[in-house]
Amino acid sequence: MARMRRAKPSQDEESVTSGSDFLQLDVRDAPPGGRAGWLAARLRLAMADGRLPVGSRLPATRVLAAELRVSRGVVTEAYQRLAEEGHLAGRGRAGTVVVSVPVAVTAAPASAPSADRPPGGEVFAVQPGPEVFEAMRAATARVDLSPGRPDLAAFPRTAWLRAERSVLGELSAADLGYGDPGGAEPLRLAVAAWLARYRGIRVDPGEVLVVAGVSQALALVAQVLAAEGIGEVAVEDPGSLGVRQHLNRWGMATPPIPVDAEGVRVEELRASGAPAVLLTPAHQFPTGVVLGGRRRREVLRWAGEGGLVLEDDYDAEHRYDRPPVPALRATLAEGVFYAGSVSKLLAPALRVGWLLPPPGYRDALVAAKRYADLGNAVLPQLVLARLMESGDMERHLRVLRRRHQRRRDAMIAAIRAHLPGAVVHGAAAGLHLMVTFPDAVADTELAEASFARGVKVHPLSWHSSRGDRQGLVLGYAAVAPGVIAEGIALVGRALRDLRRRPSAVPLRPIAPPAG
Repeated sequence: MARMRRAKPSQDEESVTSGSDFLQLDVRDAPPGGRAGWLAARLRLAMADGRLPVGSRLPATRVLAAELRVSRGVVTEAYQRLAEEGHLAGRGRAGTVVVSVPVAVTAAPASAPSADRPPGGEVFAVQPGPEVFEAMRAATARVDLSPGRPDLAAFPRTAWLRAERSVLGELSAADLGYGDPGGAEPLRLAVAAWLARYRGIRVDPGEVLVVAGVSQALALVAQVLAAEGIGEVAVEDPGSLGVRQHLNRWGMATPPIPVDAEGVRVEELRASGAPAVLLTPAHQFPTGVVLGGRRRREVLRWAGEGGLVLEDDYDAEHRYDRPPVPALRATLAEGVFYAGSVSKLLAPALRVGWLLPPPGYRDALVAAKRYADLGNAVLPQLVLARLMESGDMERHLRVLRRRHQRRRDAMIAAIRAHLPGAVVHGAAAGLHLMVTFPDAVADTELAEASFARGVKVHPLSWHSSRGDRQGLVLGYAAVAPGVIAEGIALVGRALRDLRRRPSAVPLRPIAPPAG
């Protein structure tokens, strides 16, 4: 009997055999040569819309590849991309698990966008309001290059859990009561040791005040200074919009002091007559310059004559191509309020930072802290102290530096490829780059056009008190290299489109700071 030939499957049968019940994936939807990217995008969307919440287990790469009739390498690459973004993690026998999801909440515009003004125009106002950062965080974008975002996917979960178990195993019932508003003693000891090793600061642990991040440190200092009759704190220009907003909220005027290639211009600080100034001397935000030796001496001389310095050491440990820079507080304790936190080292969600006040201010600051919240939660303080004492924090910092350097290099390469003529500032350290253009359109328009293409960036003018500095501030720490390249390419496309627009608003050419 002749062997019967099997009929060729119909198109409907192929759709069954080349798809997966998991998320109803159909590989025929993938573009030619882009199957891994297509699969990563479908998985990312499922995480964002709730179909794959945190804790979900993905199919084994071999199983999903067989269902989709693709090579196992396609699935492996898609999983790897999402792992680099911090959304997936291998859990041994438990398989590949979702550990974080992309933000999927869209900020509602104040009014319906017009045809020539895409969504996001209200966010990227020339004069941003106090709610701008919440609106930015809530806005959905395929690529988030906002500055100030640490690599949350690198949070040392295993080390944290180990430290937490160790602390809980030793904790007495009495230790679970209200703590010292100035901070738990083990953390004050650990912070003092950390600052001595990494920032050159020798301080008695009793002088360390534990606070809920640098923002609370600024609020407490502003309240104490106001009680002494001080009503203004000069700020760097350009300088952090968020810091200005916090100081303004507590009644402080914030006269701007220009920054150049050597840092803040101390002669203009003197001329302003401001009794206090807020500085980011180790890695100025957003320019990235380091306060030069001559300027440091001038600042310290100004402080020695009665001026007060609020030193925000927000990301001093993150350096790549330059030697360490000691804190101002390491040289002069009398006139410096020193503030730091673990927000950029571990995660902002911990809300743990420290404040070293000049002699004579600690009691007033502890009182302000007591009436603010009775002190930080004790248990996270004890766990963080254990993390610092064990060496796990230092190991984590070394890992972060390697990851951040690769991402910084990826961003610089993408800028060279897609933003020709752009000038990169502040690449030697930190978590962001500042980019200026010899000619372009207004930076709020560029940020808005980039957002319309799925990329979040900060206009430099937001961080300029006078609003006369134009460019972009781009964060790279929290974004995988491949996604960085995609985001910068989209910014480049937005820039080219705006340059071709006859109504484009020209901006003043910005040269690198003199010096």
